[in-house]
Amino acid sequence: QVQLVESGGGLVQPGGSLRLSCAASGSIFSIKTMGWYRQAPGKQRELAAAIASDGSTNYADSVKGRFTISRDNAKNTVYLQMNSLKPEDTAVYYCYAKILSVTVGFNDYWGQGSQVTVSS
Repeated sequence: QVQLVESGGGLVQPGGSLRLSCAASGSIFSIKTMGWYRQAPGKQRELAAAIASDGSTNYADSVKGRFTISRDNAKNTVYLQMNSLKPEDTAVYYCYAKILSVTVGFNDYWGQGSQVTVSS
């Protein structure tokens, strides 16, 4: 069984910073892609940032230059450093990972979601 556990959301003022973490655990053989999606009220879930196993990254245009995604392969953990936060970044952020499990092969896994609220 594989699970993703997120931490680090909260309330921050515009211009502030937050760091999200997501740790994968369980019967993991390897992790291909890790990333962060977000869903604002009344909107569809969208990709914010993703990082492949070789370290290559992909960002939504709306977060480029402000957000940085990184991963620690030894800890099966992905991070999202969010700087210069704007009210429009307010959303529930979901960790995502494509994981090769020892028991069930490749599957997509999701974290429980972390609320990020940017407000003065």
